[in-house]
Amino acid sequence: MGENKSDVLQGTLDLMVLKTLELMEPLHGYGIARRIEQVSNNTLSLNQGTIYPALLRLQQRGWIKSEWGTSENNRRAKYYSLSRLGKKQIERETESWERIAATMARFLAPSR
Repeated sequence: MGENKSDVLQGTLDLMVLKTLELMEPLHGYGIARRIEQVSNNTLSLNQGTIYPALLRLQQRGWIKSEWGTSENNRRAKYYSLSRLGKKQIERETESWERIAATMARFLAPSR
């Protein structure tokens, strides 16, 4: 990643993928990565070595499902969508992220 790009923590990437699929499913891996980059105003850069292991991990946990289809380029592609478990997991992951963000905000706030 370039010096203006940010690293993505694994749990954070999981939530970004789940939220992307919640809004735009079904999507193939390349489309998910580009959408995350777009929403981040290109401060994040996701390559195949980042997005596909995350998709495999989420699928193994039962949070997403996949099926083969044809991409816009007329190529065979795996399309991902949320499972019922994934929809529930979004709530848990969001609550966890909000707790972490609130904790970090306390550390970053000027001391009094």
